[in-house]
Amino acid sequence: MPDACAWRLTLPHTAAAVPMARALVRTALTDTGPHADRDTAELLTAELVANAVEHTTAGAPIELVVETRADGCQVEVHDGDPRPPGELTALPHEEHPDPWQEHGRGLVLLRALSSACGHRPTERGKAVWFTLPAAAAAVRPRGGRPERPA
Repeated sequence: MPDACAWRLTLPHTAAAVPMARALVRTALTDTGPHADRDTAELLTAELVANAVEHTTAGAPIELVVETRADGCQVEVHDGDPRPPGELTALPHEEHPDPWQEHGRGLVLLRALSSACGHRPTERGKAVWFTLPAAAAAVRPRGGRPERPA
C-alpha cells in the first residue's frame, strides 16, 4: 500500500453534495485500510460540505479532497467564494451554539473531534480542512465482532 493516496471530487452546489462527500470519504478510508475513524471523518466532512453549500454563492464550485497517509487522513473542502483571497470576510468562525437552534455546531464539532483544523485562502475562494490521526487497529475477539481497544 502506498504511503499516501489522494482523491478529488467536484461536488454539485446542492444538498446532494453531502451524501456524495460522505461516500467518497468512506470509500477512501475503506480502500486504504484503517487510517482514521471513518465515522468521524464522514461526520466532519458532511459538516464542511453542508457549510460550503449553505454559505457560498450558488453555482460556485465545491471540491472535496481526501488524502490518506500512514499517520491518518486530511480532508479539505474548497469553495468558490468569488471575492479575491485578500478580501475574504466570510471565513469560518466558531460560534457558541444556541442549544435550541438546529445550526451552529459544525465548527465546534470540527475543533473537538479533529486533531487539527483550519482554513486558508485559495485562488478561487477558500479551503477548510481537518486532519484525523490513524485509528488503532480493531481487535477481533474469537468468533465475535471487532472491538476498539480501550
